[in-house]
Amino acid sequence: MHAYLLVGPRGSGKRTLARAFAAALLAATSDEPDRTVKLALAARHPDLHEFERAGPYITVDQADDIIRESSRSGVESDRKVLVLVDFHLVQAAVEGKLLKSIEEPPGDTVFVVLAESVPSLLEPIASRCVRIDVDPLADSIVASALVASGVDAAIADEVAVAARGDLDRARLLATDPRFSLRRARWRSIPEELDGTGAAVIRLVGEVRAMIDDAAAPVQARHAEEIAELEARIERYGERGSGKTQLVERHRRELRRHRTDEIQFGLATMSARYREELLHQPQLAIAAIGAIEDSHDSMERNPNETLLLHALLLALPGIAAPVLA
Repeated sequence: MHAYLLVGPRGSGKRTLARAFAAALLAATSDEPDRTVKLALAARHPDLHEFERAGPYITVDQADDIIRESSRSGVESDRKVLVLVDFHLVQAAVEGKLLKSIEEPPGDTVFVVLAESVPSLLEPIASRCVRIDVDPLADSIVASALVASGVDAAIADEVAVAARGDLDRARLLATDPRFSLRRARWRSIPEELDGTGAAVIRLVGEVRAMIDDAAAPVQARHAEEIAELEARIERYGERGSGKTQLVERHRRELRRHRTDEIQFGLATMSARYREELLHQPQLAIAAIGAIEDSHDSMERNPNETLLLHALLLALPGIAAPVLA
């Protein structure tokens, strides 16, 4: 088979699985299988190519790059593996351009497509692939891994639920002193909705400020990586330094971090409305449905401000609990 589709949420290990699969494919025709496996697992093998979006979507220009690379001969053998990352985010014209290459790849090229879901634009490509669903890590596994690294058990359990099976995000949240404050703020939003645009504008402004603040650890790591790269450039020169790729990766990580924070907030508000199912079922069901619609629309990379404004305007307010 020449095309495979790995479907699963972020943090489920799709990319690691793709590299392991590529390592096995390339090692099967290699005179130095151990070396081949080592290089492929590190994504450094010359016949393993990973394509990532430079912006919010996989573009037509990137599709052209994929087609060109798929038609080239391998460096160390005739076989080569192309890993296409985040292919649930594709522009409309991409599917048509890539379909023939994936359906009838030149030579011994193997495509491994990674996606968090299969939107309608991806269905023609998906139909040409062997689909493999990759489940997220269970909360208990994530919590156990955090505890093993020294995180307090109570914090580990709380963070594991919020990370939704993504161990890397769980590790980030476990070291974030403001995580609990953000969760409490998202949870309180339904109690501050009064049907007015003024309240929505204020709340969205506060939420966006929280998201900006939450990105500080990610930005600090990025600054360290840039400083290390600049030191290498000063010593060895910029050619082949990978600076452009690093900057693009940083942009993707920040965009993904913001998406994660919004999805975390939506899940937190949904949990608050679920507590009202017994007492106000119609209100709770309507609110949960609106939140789920917003969650689904996140796959299309909407403007976060417009999405939050529309959602909070649609959500009913609930009375704050009366303290005895």
